[in-house]
Amino acid sequence: MRWITKPFHDLALTELYALLQLRSEVFVVEQTCVFQDIDGQDEPAYHLLGLAENGDLAAYARLFDAGKSYEQVSIGRVVVSPKYRRYGLGRELMQQAIAQCDTLFGPQPIKIGAQYYLRAFYQSFGFEQQDDIYLEDDIEHIHMLRP
Repeated sequence: MRWITKPFHDLALTELYALLQLRSEVFVVEQTCVFQDIDGQDEPAYHLLGLAENGDLAAYARLFDAGKSYEQVSIGRVVVSPKYRRYGLGRELMQQAIAQCDTLFGPQPIKIGAQYYLRAFYQSFGFEQQDDIYLEDDIEHIHMLRP
């Protein structure tokens, strides 16, 4: 895997297309969730792209400085391509995302809005549940914070 982190304006058109395609494939089609993925939050974000040896976008996440998405630094749109699942790439993606947040914004708390069924996964990275379950696009979510 090759990991690249770029601000929005440095993304090549092919990279932007690939990340939007992956997000749509998973969040809209696979999860059968009709929602506005292009939400106006791509421009203030850094984009973490995990590229397979053949150049495919295998994993992706958005990284935000404090005050851009939440009061704290945050990670969002965490996704692994269905073609690249079951290889531990989700763990590698989160490790990279946390490390990149520390590099870009300095070590500080990180907040996420996580799908509830992935709570134990995020807890394994030190995230703690912050509130009750809420519905977002008919999927149970929770806010989690990594102190």
